[in-house]
Amino acid sequence: MKPISIKNIIQDTIDIKNKMLNDAVLLKTIEEVAELIVAAYQKNGKVLLCGNGGSAADAQHLAAELTGRFQIERVPLYAEALHTNSSYLTAVANDYGFENVYSRIISSNSISGDVLIALSTSGQSKNIINACKTAKEKGLTSIAMTGAGGGMLKGICDYHIAVPSDNTARVQECHILIGHIICAYVELMLFGEI
Repeated sequence: MKPISIKNIIQDTIDIKNKMLNDAVLLKTIEEVAELIVAAYQKNGKVLLCGNGGSAADAQHLAAELTGRFQIERVPLYAEALHTNSSYLTAVANDYGFENVYSRIISSNSISGDVLIALSTSGQSKNIINACKTAKEKGLTSIAMTGAGGGMLKGICDYHIAVPSDNTARVQECHILIGHIICAYVELMLFGEI
């Protein structure tokens, strides 16, 4: 078995982030998404996040940054990772199928003007796709954060942020970077300088 090259892994993530750094469209989309989240909060909206596996962990991480604080001592902002109620999640998965766990909660606790951030490295997860379809029906702005290509989510969501990689680990690392950029922007615009 060939040993893992730590340097190659670090270089791979640097190369992907350099591609992002030089992609003007991607950078503009991240800025536009941050601006629309600021606008949603200014109108008493909320941010909902969803994902599966590592992307669910990333959704929860970013919700905590917004609800707690990121870098500025401030009032909390409403953000929720939609998978954190295990009783709800398992009941709905059992009764209605796992593909409906996010769409059903979006139907119940969102209003027009809220924002949904959907994290999926492939862009093909049925429950995430259904969540974005329901978000559109309810008048939410939907943001897909995916890997290269974007899968079906690319054509469903209002905004698409695609990390230029098909490597799940590298994509998830970049999703956290993008999420932290958005959190920093939101705090700066709503609460002043860091």
